Amino acid sequence: MGKSHLLGESGWLATVLCFFFFLIACSAKTPQHKDILFKQLILHHTKVLLGKILRTTNNSSALGVQLQITSNQVVIDNGLVRVTFSSPGGDVIEIKYKGIDNILEIVNEEDNRGYWDVVWNRPGEPIIYDKLQATDFSVIMENEDQVEVSFSKRWSPSMDAVPLNVDKRYIIRRGSSGFYLYTILERLEGWPDVDMDQIRVVFKLHKEKFHFMALSDDRQRVMPMPEDRLTGLPLAYPEAVLLTNPINPELRGEVDDKYQYSCEVRDNRVHGWISDDPPVGFWMITPSNEFRVGGPTKQDLTSHVGPTVLNMFTSTHYAGEDLNTEYRNGEPWKKVLGPAYVYLNSISPSEDPEALWEDAKEQMSTEVRSWPYNFPQSEDFPSSHQRGNVLGQLIVRDRYINERLMHASFAYVGLAAPGDVGSWQMEAKGYQFWTQADRKGIFSINNVRAGNYSLYAWVPGIIGDYKYNVNIIIEPRSKIKLGVLVYDPPRNGPTLWEIGIPDRTASEFYVPDTYPTLMNKLYTNHPTDKFRQYGLWERYADMYPKNDLIYNVGVNTYVQDWFFAHVTREMGNKTYEATTWQIIFELESVSQSGNYTIQVALASAHMSELQVRVNTARGDPHLFTTGLIGKDNAIARHGIHGLYWLYSIQVPSSQLLQGNNIIYLTQSRSNSPFQGIMYDYIRLEAPRET
Repeated sequence: MGKSHLLGESGWLATVLCFFFFLIACSAKTPQHKDILFKQLILHHTKVLLGKILRTTNNSSALGVQLQITSNQVVIDNGLVRVTFSSPGGDVIEIKYKGIDNILEIVNEEDNRGYWDVVWNRPGEPIIYDKLQATDFSVIMENEDQVEVSFSKRWSPSMDAVPLNVDKRYIIRRGSSGFYLYTILERLEGWPDVDMDQIRVVFKLHKEKFHFMALSDDRQRVMPMPEDRLTGLPLAYPEAVLLTNPINPELRGEVDDKYQYSCEVRDNRVHGWISDDPPVGFWMITPSNEFRVGGPTKQDLTSHVGPTVLNMFTSTHYAGEDLNTEYRNGEPWKKVLGPAYVYLNSISPSEDPEALWEDAKEQMSTEVRSWPYNFPQSEDFPSSHQRGNVLGQLIVRDRYINERLMHASFAYVGLAAPGDVGSWQMEAKGYQFWTQADRKGIFSINNVRAGNYSLYAWVPGIIGDYKYNVNIIIEPRSKIKLGVLVYDPPRNGPTLWEIGIPDRTASEFYVPDTYPTLMNKLYTNHPTDKFRQYGLWERYADMYPKNDLIYNVGVNTYVQDWFFAHVTREMGNKTYEATTWQIIFELESVSQSGNYTIQVALASAHMSELQVRVNTARGDPHLFTTGLIGKDNAIARHGIHGLYWLYSIQVPSSQLLQGNNIIYLTQSRSNSPFQGIMYDYIRLEAPRET
């Protein structure tokens, strides 16, 4: 039961008593007597309020947690919430709460309400969706304070299923307004080759009740109904639909696309839906990201029309095949995904529904402070005393920015599987532990599972990636103090000019307005999320129908004159042409002491090839090419960034001229409107000073 609901029930009694004692206090004959009465008033008011809350909570769970088992169902009830599971499959088929017999969509089949699934395939074969149906049920723990149950399956070659041992766990605790879920997935050595591109848990809520979705303080709205998508106009890809005749007429003319509601891992802590009648909230709370993939900047789905609530543990969204999900040559693997917390809350009809969101955020903070939990019974989930910590300070050495060492202010510092510099963003098999340093670059990575890691970092405002040169072995209770670490970012000489901000996104560049007929009103007058509107890639051809973008250093500004995505141009009949952008700059003189350097950082790439030429627009050989890179599809999916790419391109001084020079940037692949790149940052460096 949500805290706001408890306060609502008891508030009237406390208010009446408060007013009664206020009158008595005001009638006191002396100031001293009045002061004593007011103190008594405050004390009594507090006791009444707390007593009411405690009585309400204790009465709701006086019987403790109850477990009922039948031949095909398992029911767990703690007096606040009752959850029913299919047995032995292990799907969540019913959630009873606050007078709603089933929070989940009752018209759906039982295996399409609350379930886990894996998207997988054998190498070279079609994709398969496996809902991880279990074959065995067992009770792990049962008492009045907590029940934990397991739905499991051991894989054998005769099964037509993803080659995994599966153990799905659910926990309900006394006084808890919700339930915890986690799963243990395992491959044994010698098992068949497989790709596993997505692992998630899904809840499909009662569509006649849940209409309002909340992802953050400024991303909340009344959502369309699933029928609205069926009657709408499909757009450039299946997920995007123009609502032509929605049940709620206020939504007519808007675009619905689940990717418009994506979120970066670092911000993906709580999201969910609010029911109209009764006013009830359903929330997915993820207190830790250690079991998610791709690091803190990885983006993924949250909630969307259905009403659907997701917890994405693994996916290739905004990364593509570069995010490693391949298991080859009998590679063993084991991982615990979760626990996450499904939280339900309620208020009285007279209260503001915003209270449900505020309470969900407060509960999320409580869960984060409680991490790692001490109540899951699996030995594969280590408690805090079985984990270790890493402390240190990161500083930056770049004398062309500052002769003195600089603090790596607000750097992202993390532990992930050993690999090359920056490999953490393409790592999907192990655990990752990230933190953000303070203004002085001081960091503490806490509650790290035992294991072998590399330490990685990147610094907002500084290009490139840092990697500590020694692997870090975490043991239970270890506290590793690394001291001061120095990052020397890529640099070959002084800056002559720069375009953008090295922050791994294209958000600082020019993001156009969407077409009035294709907007999502959630992002109208919402400058920080303007890029989430549908169809922005098509605006490039509107602005540059024949000639491509030309940027004059010292004249133009990247905020107004650098389009956020380097895309193709449609020529009609669904044919497209490559585009070439120009950077015009002037050199007062050309140094012959060495090569110049173009630092090009990309925030995204999708089936693209960036070719760089200097002072010649066409022809081979080009000075540099990336070759075919990227499958992150961030342009189509409103991502403003996908994976990060950095290239240091050497420019012989013989190719430069005193006076005007032109750098030509060609994105040469042009089979679709979504092939393109997003730039993060471009810098021209003179030869190193001697």
